[in-house]
Order: sequence, then C-alpha cells, then structure tokens
Amino acid sequence: MTGFLAVCLAGLHLAGRRLFEVGAVPRRAWLSAASGVSLAYVFVHLLPEVAHIAAELEESTGWLASVERNAWLMALVGLLAFYALQQQAERSKAAEQDRQTDDRVGWVHIGAYGLYNMVIGYLLLEQARLSDSSVWLFAAAMGVHFVVNDHGLREDHGRLYHDTGRYVLAAAVLVGWLASLVVVLPEVAVGLPLAFLAGSIVLTVVKEELPEERESRVGPLVLGAAGYAAILLVI
Repeated sequence: MTGFLAVCLAGLHLAGRRLFEVGAVPRRAWLSAASGVSLAYVFVHLLPEVAHIAAELEESTGWLASVERNAWLMALVGLLAFYALQQQAERSKAAEQDRQTDDRVGWVHIGAYGLYNMVIGYLLLEQARLSDSSVWLFAAAMGVHFVVNDHGLREDHGRLYHDTGRYVLAAAVLVGWLASLVVVLPEVAVGLPLAFLAGSIVLTVVKEELPEERESRVGPLVLGAAGYAAILLVI
C-alpha cells in the first residue's frame, strides 16, 4: 500500500501544472485550499504526534532522552532552513530580468526539496505502522502540499524545474520510501523528522499565502483548513 501511495505522490510532481487547469474554481483558490489542508494536518495531527512521542521519552536515558528536547528544535530548524532558501530565491529573482532564479540557486532549492521529499517518502511506512487511517491522512495532506510546492517551485525556477527538477523531486519520494524498507528508526526517534517536516510545511505554506503578489484567497484557505481539521478530529 505504501509503495502505491509513494508512486501517487511522485506522480503529482509529474502532473504539475495540469492540475486544476479546468473547472469553474480558479487555480489560486484551489492552491489556497490546499494550503489550508496542509496547515490543518500540521497543527491538528503532526505536532500532537510529535508531542506524544516526546512525552514517551520522559523516562528515557542516553541519546533517546535528547530527542524529547530536540524535537521542537527540529521544527524550528525546518522553518528557518526553508525561510533561508526562500530569501535566497527572492534575491536571485530580483537580479534576473525574467524574474526567475539562476540555475545555481535553482539546484540548491531542488536539492533541498529533494531531501524534504525523501523524508516524506520515508515517513509513509512509519505512518502505516501506526494505522491505515494515519498513512492515508498523511498521504492526502502531503499530496495537496506537493501541489502547493510544485506551483511555487515552478514560479521560482521556471524551465529548470519543469525540465529536470520535477523529475528529481518525484524520484526523491520513491528513494525515501525504498530507504524505509531497509532502515528502521526507533519509534521514538521518528519524532525528529516529523518535527522538521512540520516546521518546513508551515514556512512553505506561509510563503505561498502571505505575499501580496500570490493573490491568495482567505475563504478557500479557511475552508480547506476547517474541512480537513474536521476530518482529522472525527477519524
């Protein structure tokens, strides 16, 4: 099952701009709704899961005890790392006439998001070990998050992302999933990549939604967040 979900997530990067091209709802509204879903997943499911893992470590000794303290630090690291990447992209775009980054910056971003996607691919199997509902909720939230990321990366890096980058990111999901078949982290240690992912998602959603030029839609964002939060709370 997790292999199928990994292939589906990889396929979202390959589908790219074809998504939401038809229909009465504007593309920007769909993207704002997808951002809302991602935020709901982070705050209603992902961060509480990290907190639960941290609580289990209160009696731990050795290196496991440090996970409790460092999980929240990892969330901050994830947020700051992707903030730094975005600032780098904005400076590069300002220096280019076509408002797209130069290839060196583009490859740094593609590499960073490749690692990001590997973490997501790896966590599919970890979520499946919790329950079937956990892995499906995770995959759905990451799927709509990939759509948001794809849109931002396409705007920032243009031809480089379309010709090469999206294939790298699609492959990264599958590499992460394959790694999960042979490398099994202790259950408590999973809190670290989960926390890093949570911080990264918050930043990538905020950078897509807050700038004025993004033409964000508050209504779809709120509806997406409220709707997915309700699903998480019910399940």
